[in-house]
Amino acid sequence: MFQKTLSILGVFLIGLMSVNAQVQTPAPSPLSTVSQKVGLTDFSITYSRPSMKGRKVFGELVPFDKMWRTGANASTKLKFNKETTIAETKIPAGEYALYAIPAKDEWTIIIHKNTSYWGTGGENYKEEEDVVRFKVKPVELNDKTETFTIDFENLTRTSADITLRWENTAIRFKAETGVDAEIEAQIEQFDKNPEASLTNSYFLAASYYLEKGKELDKALKWATKATEIRPDAYWMLRTKALIQAKQKDYKGAIATLKKSSEKAKERGNDEYVNMNKKSIAEWIKLK
Repeated sequence: MFQKTLSILGVFLIGLMSVNAQVQTPAPSPLSTVSQKVGLTDFSITYSRPSMKGRKVFGELVPFDKMWRTGANASTKLKFNKETTIAETKIPAGEYALYAIPAKDEWTIIIHKNTSYWGTGGENYKEEEDVVRFKVKPVELNDKTETFTIDFENLTRTSADITLRWENTAIRFKAETGVDAEIEAQIEQFDKNPEASLTNSYFLAASYYLEKGKELDKALKWATKATEIRPDAYWMLRTKALIQAKQKDYKGAIATLKKSSEKAKERGNDEYVNMNKKSIAEWIKLK
């Protein structure tokens, strides 16, 4: 009786293993996640990547004027951890579905709240759950892209283009982050605690605003604070001088740059001395 029970149990276990065992094969449209830090914001896009495999894509495999999941299988997910502006619409931090309606001359891009759909959701799709819809012109590519690709391109300190490529077509739209407001909030906190350890933060903020060419009075204020704490920092003095020159205060800029050169000489940095000489020569003509 005991042996019979063991035999039955063995048959049951073998059958269970057969049911649970599955043959694994490569996915025809493998899942991919691309991540990118833009400014101070973390972005990621998770999507399945179909390939052409000799097929005509847009207008056939992906019909015109019908909603597409921008990939295969489940809806494509676009995620960012801080408020982001897309098509002049401020979108709260979170995860969203990315859809498109391809057309020959103009695409509609859709950022959608519901991320649970397999594909586009069919009859369950609710347009009122769209965050934003906007139009984008397709760009014709010289070289074919065999496998559908989404990536981040044209990165700046505050923005990036999200680019979709497949076949001979590319679609781009810009995602903009709120870096300026974050930096100003940080500086407000630094102003309350003007310690020597914050020097680099003042300097970085001043450099950032100089590069953007905006609110130069603030940039000069921060650069001055940095150089007051670190009067020997010739690179910070040069940044302050560049801000002054941007404000057309060439006399002040030259005076600051001379201090920068003195400190650079003391530290044996001839590169800065030479850069400063060239800048002074240019600014003397503009005084």
